[in-house]
Amino acid sequence: MTKKADPSEVADWHRYFAIEGNNVGWRLSELAERTADQTEEMVLAAHASAFHWSQVGTELHLARARMLLGHVLAAAGQGAEALKQARLANETLSRQACPDWEIAFQHAILAHAAHAADEHALHVEEHRKARQAAEAIEDPEDRQVFDATFVRIPVP
Repeated sequence: MTKKADPSEVADWHRYFAIEGNNVGWRLSELAERTADQTEEMVLAAHASAFHWSQVGTELHLARARMLLGHVLAAAGQGAEALKQARLANETLSRQACPDWEIAFQHAILAHAAHAADEHALHVEEHRKARQAAEAIEDPEDRQVFDATFVRIPVP
């Protein structure tokens, strides 16, 4: 007979795996080159993060997870789904008071997804907005984190 898990313990595990999936997904997305196995791990980690945040996170947590999904799916060449996830993230985040780094990321990820989906005009526009928003990032560490991702997004 299986013992029933304590709901607060289950919630803690969801948070743990959401964060771990997020960290793995972002770390792998920043590699200059990935093997097929690393690409699969990156996509699976992003999906896992989104699932776990959907169980215990806020709307903001899930939007950030969708942003990661948009980015890694674009990197994996899954343009249509990448654009869907990036747009869903953008819809939510555009209703929030976001920090400067997150605004830059929204545009960068949407640019990446648009590129992967062959949406040239959207790619050009969002890449330009990402560059502009990046100039407004005040904290040097936040800018460094943004730059590590932005350098992986194709320039129009």
